[in-house]
Amino acid sequence: MKNNLKGIAFLLFAALSMGLSIWGPEALARYKDQGILGEAHIEIVEEAGQGYRYQMNANEKLYILSCCLNSQTMPESDQNALTHAGSEGVSYQELEGSYAFIVNRRGPSGKEITDEQIYETCNEGLRTLKELGILPEEIKEVGAARYDAALYSAIDILEPGNNVAVWKVSLSNSQQNADKENRLIDAYIDADDGKLYAFYVRTPLLWEDIDPDQIVERWRTYMGLGSPEPYDSDNPLLETTPYFKKYVFAGMGDGKTVVTVGFYEGINELFLKIAQ
Repeated sequence: MKNNLKGIAFLLFAALSMGLSIWGPEALARYKDQGILGEAHIEIVEEAGQGYRYQMNANEKLYILSCCLNSQTMPESDQNALTHAGSEGVSYQELEGSYAFIVNRRGPSGKEITDEQIYETCNEGLRTLKELGILPEEIKEVGAARYDAALYSAIDILEPGNNVAVWKVSLSNSQQNADKENRLIDAYIDADDGKLYAFYVRTPLLWEDIDPDQIVERWRTYMGLGSPEPYDSDNPLLETTPYFKKYVFAGMGDGKTVVTVGFYEGINELFLKIAQ
């Protein structure tokens, strides 16, 4: 009798298991659908076409920007531009190579400094550099009446995720005989945090008044960069002015970024620029 009961129980269990394996998944799916169908559900996704921007550190961003600036005809101050034949009317067109510095025609993505914010952001940066002793107090503030601003994307073409959004603020060329004394001429500004990567300014200082080692040390701390390495060349022909000093910062992989602090005599223009 016990054996018969065990056999019947086994058959019932087997039949129940077979039934669950056949109809169970379908019933479970219908149950889940009841909790979804007929209701609105919201899912937050990245905006289509916005792309992904890898969060690089300060040294890597500086390196990408320097490579991209080297890949195109780099805009320069009036004095420096005079040393290059055919430099008038330079355009910011992408040149062939692995890096591109191109106008961002779509504008800020929503996470970046906007057209309305850029001049005040630039002024905040200038005030910070004055407080750090990098720029003299005489440097005047910028504004839309005298300056032009354009948003650029510095992109590693082979690794597009490695890109930096940069505002370029320049004293407008549309005004004839514009007063350039104690004014910012050009600046490259990070579109995320507003820090100044590079600048050209007219200053009351002379080269003898300028300590490039101090400027670079304070600027690299402000930027969040590591300490520079010694630059191993004393070639005076590296620049169009005899007044300069160069520094080497780690970049990406084996890449390096050269930072130059220099001075154009006569027009009293102090500059800090970056190169690969």
